[in-house]
Parts: sequence; C-alpha cells; structure tokens
Amino acid sequence: MVERATPTAMPGETVDLSRLQERLRSNRGRTTLAVVVAILGLVLLLGVFGGALAPHDPFAPSLSDRLTPPFWQSGGSAEFPLGTDSLGRDILSRIMLGARSTLVVATAALLSGALIGTILGMIGGFFGGTIDAFISRAADITIGFPMILVALLFAVTVGPRPENVVISVAAILWARFARVIRGEVVSLRQRGYVESARVSHMPTWWILLRHILPNILSTVLVLASLQMGWVIIVEASLSFLGAGIPLPEPAWGAMVADGRDYITEAWWISTMPGVFIVVTVLALNLLGDWLRDALDPTLRVS
Repeated sequence: MVERATPTAMPGETVDLSRLQERLRSNRGRTTLAVVVAILGLVLLLGVFGGALAPHDPFAPSLSDRLTPPFWQSGGSAEFPLGTDSLGRDILSRIMLGARSTLVVATAALLSGALIGTILGMIGGFFGGTIDAFISRAADITIGFPMILVALLFAVTVGPRPENVVISVAAILWARFARVIRGEVVSLRQRGYVESARVSHMPTWWILLRHILPNILSTVLVLASLQMGWVIIVEASLSFLGAGIPLPEPAWGAMVADGRDYITEAWWISTMPGVFIVVTVLALNLLGDWLRDALDPTLRVS
C-alpha cells in the first residue's frame, strides 16, 4: 500500500497550507493573465495591422480555389492555412481584416455607452431625489428593450451601417453603467471628505471630478472590460443577421453567416471566425475577472 506524502516541517516550524494554496492560485492567476494578454494583444495587432499583414487580398475572389479546406485536412494547402470560402477568398485574411471592423465598432459603442452611463450615474447618485428617480427609471426601461430588436429597427429604417450599430448598442449599454455607477456614488457621497468639500462650498463639478470620479474609475474599468465581450457578441450577432457592418467589409459575424449554406461540406467557413469570437470574448471575460480581483481590496487574500 502506497502512502501519500504529506508536507513536513522542520522542528519548530509549522506548515501554512493556506499560504501554499494562495501561492498556487497566484501562479495560476499569473499564467492565465499572461495567456489572456497574449490573446488580446494578438487580436489588437490584427485590428491595427490586419490589412497590411494579410497574406492575400481579403476581397479578391478565386473560383479555382473555392472551398479549399484548412492545411491540416486532406486537400488543404499551406497557401490558405484556414481554407477559403465559397468565392475562393482566403479566410485567414478576411479574419485579420474583420478584426479591425469588429474592434472599431465595439470600442466606439463601448466608449459611448460607458461615457453616457458614467455621467448620468454620477449625476443621479450624487444629487438624488427626482433626478435620481428619473435616471433610474429610464435605465430600467432601457435595459428592458432587446438589443437585437433595436438594432434591427435601425437597420430597417436607415440601413445597416457601422455607426448605426454604435448608436443602437450605446443606447442600451449606458443603462448598465448608470445603474452600477449610481450605486457607487450613493455610497461615496456620504464619505467624510465629500461632506467636508460640501461644507467648504466647493463647486459641485469640482467635487464630482476631484472626489467622486477617481474613486469610481476602477469600477468603470472592470465593468468596461466585462461588457466589451458582450458588445462583440452583439456586433457579431447583428452582422450575422445582416443588420451590422455592411458587405463587402468583412466582419466576424457576417463570415459565420456566409458559411451557413456550406456547413456540411465546408465547416471551416463558419467555424474559423466563430472560434476567434469565442476566444476573444473568453479572454475579455477573464481579464475582467482579474481586474475585479486586483482592484477590489475586499477580494484580496491577505
């Protein structure tokens, strides 16, 4: 019978199992963070330089190369590592260029929604009363609207355009920031330094910028990192439905839609951009969790 080895200590020493477990968790966390940063760095690199780094023209069709499988599958070619679509366009090149479209639209929508929501959340939480009630009810009503339906209405009335995606996403996203920030500000406005600034007759805008805003920036940062993945999914869904980034500009969601009719004979057309969407959103969520643990002192283990 094999006995399990147990940690031993030298005479006069004790084994701190909690510290060992914390060290293991810390090492795991650093490894996860390194992988997440590498993934997001690659996506950002593609978003900035994807058009220049693409091995082929993302828009040029080549019917002689249509439906070429990835290089590891029988019939594949190293010239097209991830295969080609129904028009013979290189999928890798289109994914690289599509990263730019996805990141630009998602970032613009996130910044717009975060800015509006943070400002309204600060105003409602600081002043309270009727203003707070109005902003809170507006946020509750806004969150009740389905994002896809709002974007589809925009697409039907004014056509599918990137700016319409930004407007429709920001029109819903602000409410998520406003509700969270409002709760933070309600707690902060009762702190001693805020009361002292009020008693000193400091201007309201100065109190908000000097004492309130710096204390909610970490919350805004964490919330933004968590919402970025959601925004990318919404943008991909809208492009999949034809209400997002218009053709012929490549977008990950539209590329997934392009492969619907070929899913049995050319699975890679939809799968490859879908994998990039999943990996990017997962990395953003892990980054958000890490930022929350790192910036919130109540979650740190001493």
